Amino acid sequence: MKHLILGILLFFCGQSLVWLQTNGQFVWPWIKKNPFIVSAVGGIAISYIFIRATNELFTYYDGQLWPGRFIGFATGMVAFSVLTYFIMGETMNTKTIVSLCLAGILLCVQIFWK
Repeated sequence: MKHLILGILLFFCGQSLVWLQTNGQFVWPWIKKNPFIVSAVGGIAISYIFIRATNELFTYYDGQLWPGRFIGFATGMVAFSVLTYFIMGETMNTKTIVSLCLAGILLCVQIFWK
């Protein structure tokens, strides 16, 4: 269970950092002026986080990659939605809410269906 929780948290953290790296340019002028620095420094950290997250879920799922891939996708959808709402102030329409529900279902299928 430790591997599952750590893998999910790492994926969520990595997905959140990707959001900041790619969308921060619309919020903070420094990121817009320094995309190379942001990509060079952030890219190394983010890649390491995703490698660790993949390893944790690979271990939890006894050598299967697919569950971790779906969990990574679902955590990305949640992280993107939360950060876009709170930082950019974009509201969620019906289509976005349905998509988030589907991501939640996908996450639940991977976690609870053994």
